Amino acid sequence: MTQALLRLSAALWLALALIASAGAAAAQSEEAVIDVTPGGFEAIKIAIAPFIAQDPGLTEVSGDLVGVVKADLERSGLFAMIDEAAFITQIADFDTVPQFADWRAIGADAMVAGTVLSASDGRLQVQFRVFDTRAEEQLEGLQLLADPADWRRVAHKVADGVYAKLTGEGAYFDSRVVFVDETGPKGNRQKRLAIMDQDGANLRYLPGTSGLVLSPRFSPNDQSILYISYSTGQPQVFMQNLDTGQRERLGNFPGMSFAPRFSPDGGSVVMSLSRDGNTDIYAMDLGSRQLRRLTRHPGIDTSPSFSPDGRQIVFESDRGGQPQLYVMSAGGGGAGRISFGAGSYSTPVWSPDGERIAFTNVQGGRFRIGVMQPDGSGERLLSSSFLEEGPTFSPNGRVLLFFRESAGQNGRPSLWRIDAKTGQGLTRVATPNAASDPAWSPLRK
Repeated sequence: MTQALLRLSAALWLALALIASAGAAAAQSEEAVIDVTPGGFEAIKIAIAPFIAQDPGLTEVSGDLVGVVKADLERSGLFAMIDEAAFITQIADFDTVPQFADWRAIGADAMVAGTVLSASDGRLQVQFRVFDTRAEEQLEGLQLLADPADWRRVAHKVADGVYAKLTGEGAYFDSRVVFVDETGPKGNRQKRLAIMDQDGANLRYLPGTSGLVLSPRFSPNDQSILYISYSTGQPQVFMQNLDTGQRERLGNFPGMSFAPRFSPDGGSVVMSLSRDGNTDIYAMDLGSRQLRRLTRHPGIDTSPSFSPDGRQIVFESDRGGQPQLYVMSAGGGGAGRISFGAGSYSTPVWSPDGERIAFTNVQGGRFRIGVMQPDGSGERLLSSSFLEEGPTFSPNGRVLLFFRESAGQNGRPSLWRIDAKTGQGLTRVATPNAASDPAWSPLRK
């Protein structure tokens, strides 16, 4: 059992309990970067026993809940699920210590047991325990309470607990994705904003967001989104509350506006505005609605994204002749180029853990999704296709979501995900219609 398997994540458990209520120089080589080769990775073999339903009426929800937990963990690519048919013993009593030898015999590095019951106040009560079968010890035991209608969120919280405990990384399953839903022929697409759980469940369309809409982005508190709408005939930045549906235009900006994004503290919005024939990056204080210009260059500066500590901004600019990535202070001023590989670079986004910047690279008629360190070193290309762009990170910075569009007159965009560290697990995310421009939320409160 590796040390990562045993690492603790105490902060996560507090969140779970609340469910109820200089490398830059190396980067400057003009040589082609090396693509990710995911060799040497070994998934954690895990057995998840059926959760015991303490009431016959909870048998179905118990089975459904475990199904979601398994799907979350398998989809991460870090776990290999052991089929229940291989189990030597069954868990009949949640409080009984497992026969660890039986679980090791089927190759399980870890196992999970759980129980589901109705609390005295009518809420759904779920308890689960995570065991290290090699060390023969319990790593964690936790109880969750929620409205029965929120059983899927409970399942995601259980999966988050297992994932964080066994990998030592932050959670990300209890999160959502907003994206542009597209219908109709390629030359006349009808677009509207849709939101869903990260696994595709509970999809709904956001009121008042039909027409030509672009670039939805979550607020840090998961309560609001920013997006571009052409409802007035010109691209304007709107902010919409996800609970009430209330929306407001942030300002009547003359010219064009692009790529709005919240600051990490949610107090301001950074965006690209075209004024007097020049496109620069501006920041708006949401309290005063005052604009502050951050870049002053004849080139086109766009697609800004804050570092998680709010001190820096990465953005795209063609000031060097073709689109490349630059980093500057959040207050503006001088900017340093960080992308030096072949082709052009665009749509940068800083990971929530601060360790990577994801981007779109275009070279030789192909689009690629890649990552690099904030100083431009360690560039890796993860995926390549006819057209793909718009990467967005999971809340823990481990997974990237982006969209691809197939070639031809009838090409349709679709959502895809991939592991940002290993380059493994490239899978399509099912949506009812064509889908583009995704944005991943923070962990839900």
